[in-house]
Amino acid sequence: MYAMTPPFSVSSRLNPPPFLRIHPFFSSFFSSSSSSSSSHTQPPSDSNGIVLQYLIDTFQLSPASAVSIMANRRGLKSTEKPRSVYKYLSELGLSDTQIKSAIRNTPQLAFTSIEKTLKPKIEFFQNLGLVGSHLSKFISKNSKVLSCSLEKTLMPNIEILKNVLAKDKCNAGLPTVLRRCSGILMRSPDKVLSVNISYLRSCGVVDYQLPMLLKRQPALLITRESRLKDFVSMAIKAGFSINSRMFIHGLLSISSISNATFKKKVELICSFGITEKECMRMFNSAPVLMRTSIDKLEVGLEFFMNEAKVSKSEIVRKPSCLMHAMHERVLPRYRVLEVLKSKRLTKKLPKLINSLWKSDEDFLDIYVRRFPDNMDDLFEAFRGNSVGALQPEELAT
Repeated sequence: MYAMTPPFSVSSRLNPPPFLRIHPFFSSFFSSSSSSSSSHTQPPSDSNGIVLQYLIDTFQLSPASAVSIMANRRGLKSTEKPRSVYKYLSELGLSDTQIKSAIRNTPQLAFTSIEKTLKPKIEFFQNLGLVGSHLSKFISKNSKVLSCSLEKTLMPNIEILKNVLAKDKCNAGLPTVLRRCSGILMRSPDKVLSVNISYLRSCGVVDYQLPMLLKRQPALLITRESRLKDFVSMAIKAGFSINSRMFIHGLLSISSISNATFKKKVELICSFGITEKECMRMFNSAPVLMRTSIDKLEVGLEFFMNEAKVSKSEIVRKPSCLMHAMHERVLPRYRVLEVLKSKRLTKKLPKLINSLWKSDEDFLDIYVRRFPDNMDDLFEAFRGNSVGALQPEELAT
């Protein structure tokens, strides 16, 4: 055990005790001039040095974080509290790595009362359906929720979420929402969550749409009210009517990208001869298009309009074609249709865009297996260089 010495004085900075001397953070602190005494970071006393060392070694806290958390615990000499917290979390099923992650995210957790604070909150989450490995992952990544008041914050927010998910009698959707956005539990329920829900309802978002919004993008419900109003305004400007069922989908897409990214996507689409008005029509019929990456949009537009010679009007009418996987879906079907065309195997060649919505099996039945004399060539066209493709004998079944 480290030898105990009197409390630090300014002069003792030149000769720090062993438990501090081994860490670069403390070494730099003690080697600094006395003029740095005005710093907000104060050295701990020898009496809690063992606790400080335990926090650093066990939870891998940075020296700065360890000093900060010990600032209000200067007389603490025992490691009993953090040891018991470690043991309790371990018994819940958290791995050593998960425990360290939880404490690094919320250092004060190491000194929290298990019976009075931690256990009631853990049981609260378990009753909501977060159990086993799901609970372990949730705590390790979102330990800050354990520092929130159970009665004033966690419980009221959960009640609001349950009201939104009213038809979800077994609370099956709650764990998903919490895993996607634990922050939804940490805001003032009366000032954030309930206010935003009321605003969305005033915009025409009806009760059956709110659960979908909550499950897909819970963070939207705890954004600043002014920011939420901006998103709604942008959705309306993009052509989404608040009385339309597509409004909620437009809101989801618009809120997931920045204004700059949205502008770049519009500019890219318009560079292919599509007007801005037509671009907005595309977004209105397929809101998810706004979340498609710029690179994917560019590759799709280049292929459909310049290689496959799909007309602009067809792209505008069915923009979802730009969201299909190019190598896994679009190109195999394009190659098959090209073989059909070159061999004149059918009088009425289907449009590429229309073929994209068929399942692989349906496509193979209609455009490959239907022509046994040319099946090998059609199969090779379909397969291309894709990995794990069906073999000719499998196509014949």
